[in-house]
Amino acid sequence: MIDTWLTERFALQIPVVSAPMAGPAGGRLAAAVSAAGGLGMVGLYSHSVEQARAEVEIVAATTDTFGIGLVACRLDHHPDLVDLVTELRPRFVSVSFGDYAIHLPRLHDADIVVATQVGTVEEAEAAAAAGIDLIVARGGEAGGHGRDRVATLPLLEAVLDRVDVPVLAAGGIATSRGLAAVIAAGAAGAWIGTAFLGCPETSWTATKRARVIDAGLGDTVYTEAFDTALGHVWPTGIGGRALRNKFSDRWQERVEELAGDTAVRERQHLLDAARREDFDEFVIYAGQAAGLVHEERTVAAVVAELACAEALLRNW
Repeated sequence: MIDTWLTERFALQIPVVSAPMAGPAGGRLAAAVSAAGGLGMVGLYSHSVEQARAEVEIVAATTDTFGIGLVACRLDHHPDLVDLVTELRPRFVSVSFGDYAIHLPRLHDADIVVATQVGTVEEAEAAAAAGIDLIVARGGEAGGHGRDRVATLPLLEAVLDRVDVPVLAAGGIATSRGLAAVIAAGAAGAWIGTAFLGCPETSWTATKRARVIDAGLGDTVYTEAFDTALGHVWPTGIGGRALRNKFSDRWQERVEELAGDTAVRERQHLLDAARREDFDEFVIYAGQAAGLVHEERTVAAVVAELACAEALLRNW
């Protein structure tokens, strides 16, 4: 067993947190990760309170070792999600991409460990100064939303040198080798998303999971095209890493054109593609580690392979 601040704080068997990915990271995935010895998280993006409660109840029915992920820039429009979280009192909450600090007093009053994702050293230092309990150093190779300025390993090394808060590494970690590497560097654990996208316990359809399984290491793109077309507003500098497809190839260098009538037309085009499960057009957010996901495996199998990091560390 690898002992770190993370495993000791939450009594985990493995220092792994499943990323609270909006969409695939529902209660079923979180429950499976926690059952396998990690810390499962439910991602709440723009859920209604009823939808959010239903997802959380799935994992809460089996364990109290789980977390909830919130997007700070969405909470102005969904303040009831903070009310729900403080009512449910999960052991762990992440609040990222926006003004997370205003929510820290309420969450700490509910005895919740709070994390935030950072993409620069400056953001890490600001988070530590604000009183955050755990920092997630998210490199540009990670899937979904964040910054693309620094890769995971150099960001992790720099952040560990500059803050005293425990740090998780995020981005590009999908195997025992990756987990061993970041633990050896001094991380308290790994924040892992893409490695779980081929698992049947996600909320994704088999068609969507298969696109991740078929992807190679170079088959993702960091882009604002999908968000711009769909009208999803994020803080400045926050884009998303997704599987490359015809839509991203068509618009990646022309994002500024996705405005006015063009935006209305392309938004409807993407929504129609989503209903058809046409992922040559609609977005699938995933990181570069998609190239390390070669087959459909259960969460338990993925976590078991990650646990081989202990043997690697012992041998080294």
